[in-house]
Amino acid sequence: MRVLVVDDTVVFRRAISDALSGLPGVELVGTAANGKLALARMSALRPELVTLDIEMPEMNGIEVLEAMGPAGLKAGVIVLSSVTTRGGEMTVRALELGAFDFITKPDRGTPAENLVYLRQSLQPMIRAFERRRDIRAMLGRGAGMPPHADVPPVRPTPIAPSPQIVRRPASGAPLVLIGVSTGGPAALAALLPALPADLNAPVLIVQHMPPMFTKALAASLARKTALNVKEAQDGEIAAANCIYLAPGGAQMKVVAGPRGETVLRITDDPPENGCKPAVDYLFRSAALQFPGRAVAAILTGMGNDGTAGLRLLKRGGCRSIAQDEATCVVFGMPKEAIATGLIDTVAPLDRIAAAIVRSVREGGA
Repeated sequence: MRVLVVDDTVVFRRAISDALSGLPGVELVGTAANGKLALARMSALRPELVTLDIEMPEMNGIEVLEAMGPAGLKAGVIVLSSVTTRGGEMTVRALELGAFDFITKPDRGTPAENLVYLRQSLQPMIRAFERRRDIRAMLGRGAGMPPHADVPPVRPTPIAPSPQIVRRPASGAPLVLIGVSTGGPAALAALLPALPADLNAPVLIVQHMPPMFTKALAASLARKTALNVKEAQDGEIAAANCIYLAPGGAQMKVVAGPRGETVLRITDDPPENGCKPAVDYLFRSAALQFPGRAVAAILTGMGNDGTAGLRLLKRGGCRSIAQDEATCVVFGMPKEAIATGLIDTVAPLDRIAAAIVRSVREGGA
């Protein structure tokens, strides 16, 4: 994997270069101190992957991403961002422009600690990017990837009710639950505008992101869809035709209010699957509080967050949807969910909105 490092500070160019040098199968082909030089180096060196500082003088990371397409530069991009409001806004824009993923720059700790953080953050992203590269190469050759039907060839196995969850006819409006990670901002920017303004169900989303980033993502998505999009607040009642994004660095769950309404609770409970917010945390709460009312979708992302919660949801009779491998940035979370046999519909990204609407119209279960 040929990698180019782009950062306007010597300290971070050296730190990222040192982190990459310790990873097997990675070749550092060069560095660049600004966006203009980065484009020239990309053209000359043809790296497969670029680590790109988002905030730089002369030409920032957004401008580099916007210039790459017209210049015929197809390298993948991992963005490095500061944990600030502006950094969050620029990072969301970079992800919507096609950046593969992002990490936040360490702002404390010793050089040795920061090196460990960078190496541990970059290694799984690079491996996931390699996997995506290989899948796309297979698709380009037309080999090894059979097309998915709307419904997987093996139907989900019936699950006996657990003592905590009693399957019963769904009452009340369905809840649409979406879990997503790597590749999520671009996937959500494609999916949410395809949902109708009269969906008649609240949409609750867990996107793996740190604090300061989910508010920027919600604002960006709100400009693209007919539904209201906002970062969820503790204690508010989930309204139909509104999309709620779990705040970064917190957990989001649903509880039943005194009149059966869906109340959102934002907590500081520990991470699950290394994630905060976690998809399993949201899914589990919906399974326990509102059995039979959920339509759950698992989209692109690394890891297996959401699979355990999906098992509980299915005991209550939820409908389940997963994004197919061909359209995922990373086929980790959907793959794990599909492997359980609990997914009702496997679909490409551009058909997931229709699957959600169909499930909502049918009542969720």
